[in-house]
Amino acid sequence: MADRVLVTGISGFIASHIAVKLLEKGYAVRGTVRNAVKGADIAVKICAAANVPEGSIELVEADLSSDAGWEEAVQDCRYIQHIASPLPIEPPSDREGLVPEARAGAQRVLEHGFSAGAERIVMTSSIASMIGQKGRGKYFKFGENDWTDPEWKKQTAYPVSKTRAEISAWAYVEAQGLKDRLTVVNPAMVFGPDPFNNGSASLQVVKALLTKEFPKSPQLAFPVIDVRDVAAIHVAAMIAENAGGRRLIAGKETLWFKDMANILRQAYPAARLPKGELPNILLKLISVFDDRLKTLLADLGIFNEADSAYVSTITQVIPRPAKEAVLATAESLIANGVVEL
Repeated sequence: MADRVLVTGISGFIASHIAVKLLEKGYAVRGTVRNAVKGADIAVKICAAANVPEGSIELVEADLSSDAGWEEAVQDCRYIQHIASPLPIEPPSDREGLVPEARAGAQRVLEHGFSAGAERIVMTSSIASMIGQKGRGKYFKFGENDWTDPEWKKQTAYPVSKTRAEISAWAYVEAQGLKDRLTVVNPAMVFGPDPFNNGSASLQVVKALLTKEFPKSPQLAFPVIDVRDVAAIHVAAMIAENAGGRRLIAGKETLWFKDMANILRQAYPAARLPKGELPNILLKLISVFDDRLKTLLADLGIFNEADSAYVSTITQVIPRPAKEAVLATAESLIANGVVEL
């Protein structure tokens, strides 16, 4: 019988790509969804993408904010991929607003999963739990041992929730003597193809550039990674001998937003892409009226670079070029009708 893997939040952008990768490798996949009726549609699409029979994915209703469903979800699962995390389109003004669900959800998955005998749990965090530090300077190379300071006043709801949830997860496994059975993956800015039209917030960056929502490119620079490589790292981390107890940065090449705009301009010369860079003071002013932009303010003018070579050594995954990930995003946005050129 094939090993069963639980994928939490299977209808999400990263999780759906992980599910495809698992099915392609012959694993039995169970996924959690908030609503089984709505989740059934994407389950069919995931099976088609993986070229396996419809119905190959078992769905269980479970919510991060409740204990209901989790005992059933984790039963007989050798491995767990915990991807689900609260990420509303409109971020709450309360910087601690996402913490209770994110932290409690991680605890539920860890407690139920390990109690049921899961050999390893791979949990998705973010580089947002690494780079949020005061006094970084204009160039910041971060690594596995770097942590965001959730008390720093410039932090907003998303990085605070990711940081507190991850800290809580590591504290739990340390206390239980289970550290070697947890691996955390910290993705950078995730781009790439969106065949299920369930793209994450990162894809909105490419959309904003293509539709010129930014009059000029914000002075922001983050490591970029393709969602297919994020999925491959998650799946490899599940069984890699040296992955237990590690934080794996999923991100390699750093791009300024202006670099992304130039890549898109070359591919779509007819598009009205922004030229030049937006003064920081202007973005700060705009953010007063658009809460979504407040999450960017702490990183203005900083070149964030990931020290991530060790991840390829552990997982044998070599991420594709950032340019390829950016262009794959644009192609999907256009194919899905999100962007019209």
